[in-house]
Amino acid sequence: MKKIVVLISGSGSNMVAIKNAIDNGIISDTELSCVISNEPEAGGIEKAQHLGLPTQILSHKDFKTREIFDEELVAVIRNIDPDLVILAGFMRILTSIFTSAFEGKILNIHPSLLPKYPGLNTHESALENNDREHGITIHFVTEELDGGPIIAQGYLLISNTKDSTTLQQRIHQIEHDLYPKIINEVVANNIVYSSHGTIYHPSCQNYQDNIFYAV
Repeated sequence: MKKIVVLISGSGSNMVAIKNAIDNGIISDTELSCVISNEPEAGGIEKAQHLGLPTQILSHKDFKTREIFDEELVAVIRNIDPDLVILAGFMRILTSIFTSAFEGKILNIHPSLLPKYPGLNTHESALENNDREHGITIHFVTEELDGGPIIAQGYLLISNTKDSTTLQQRIHQIEHDLYPKIINEVVANNIVYSSHGTIYHPSCQNYQDNIFYAV
């Protein structure tokens, strides 16, 4: 049985989707060992507790520097000893202290088609620039912000969507479908991190092409 830890800062919708995927067998032979948040008031913590999941709060505001916070976060996660660390709306820029501690074992989901629009406000940027397409990127995490090896991307046509809230809701549908599938392949070692890029088992090579979602 593989173990994963999910890090959140907000509502935890992707965390819930991951837990449901484990319960439904989409992610196989895996347990969600702990949900950790840097925000004491994060709505996802209450959701996790309702689902019967272990939770832990580690507020970044209790630490003088980003580095000290990351050192403590590393210690907490090492005590759990997971096979994979999942960032699911974890709104922290991680230092090399964290990324090197779990090299090749950290996944992130970002709401844009990287390398386009790293950072925040991606939905607003896509609308302001009159983009035809918008989507998500799942990638391994390195010290470079939103810059680790890409694993998979899903996209939609913006079409007549005019506001960022509606676009975000559509994007969430892609996230909740694709992220659990990728997690399943990574924990099964069918998708593997390399400093030179992502390595795919032949059964997963379809993820190298952007996946269209009619949502």
